[in-house]
Amino acid sequence: MTETLAIKALCLSFGGQKVLDDVSLSVQPGERLALLGHNGAGKSTLFKTVLGFLRPCSGTVAVAGHAPGSDLAREAVNYLPEVVSFQRNLSGREVLSYFSGLRGTPKAEVSDLLARVGLLEAADRAVGAYSKGMRQRLGLAQALIGTPRLLLLDEPTSGLDPVSRHEFYEVIADAAARGSAVLLSSHGLEEVQDKTDRIAILARGRLTAEGTLAELAHKAGLPTTIRISARPGAADALHGEFGGRRINGCRLALDCAQGAKVDLLARLGRHQDKLRDIDIAPPGLTDIYRHFSRTGPTEDQT
Repeated sequence: MTETLAIKALCLSFGGQKVLDDVSLSVQPGERLALLGHNGAGKSTLFKTVLGFLRPCSGTVAVAGHAPGSDLAREAVNYLPEVVSFQRNLSGREVLSYFSGLRGTPKAEVSDLLARVGLLEAADRAVGAYSKGMRQRLGLAQALIGTPRLLLLDEPTSGLDPVSRHEFYEVIADAAARGSAVLLSSHGLEEVQDKTDRIAILARGRLTAEGTLAELAHKAGLPTTIRISARPGAADALHGEFGGRRINGCRLALDCAQGAKVDLLARLGRHQDKLRDIDIAPPGLTDIYRHFSRTGPTEDQT
């Protein structure tokens, strides 16, 4: 399958300091790739390079097979910044009609776009009366004009409530189902974990990890945590048998290495008379991110 976005050995420097260092990644049609990294990791620089605003020192970037900033690349990509701004006295419908005209797409599709992002009922209200979430959804509708081959989304759910975030990602999933390749950055590690196909982690300008959540968890070798609740009076015996960390007296947390989970669960099964409940917690994206970015628990994880 031809890659919609292909980045190979990309390097870019400002004032002699490398901001991107030998970065290679790709996004296929219909795929959603989340780009994660702390502030200053190089995410915005990468986006600007893909858009053709910055010229790399070395390496290549191809958008649908074309050089960034070229007419054909611009036709293939749509971009949603973290903060969107529209003329406040225009209606949502007028905003999309204007941008549809700029992209040469039929204005008859405007109502469908508004419906896809849940703004059809507010289509003829002035944008100045929209909430932040509504403006963000209007920005997404603008980015979807013309069914772009590549959709770049920079912190697209910033400031949205949980329900709006869920609806936002449903629209993104629909765009991917229609064939758009999606590259997005996000503050919300937990939401990205369930709403994207692959994850790429930037740290200090270098790509430190890339793959599915399962692939990254396996590569990191992070343990699965098994939490057990003991029946009254059984916590001491279970702690003596399995070790682990005591929690509130009657619970234990056991860290289980990869490949040892089944054996540990089998051992626990032989003590059913002492167990009230078992909870299995595999490593999440926050754990994986910290492992590959080498950030501490108090550092910014954006």
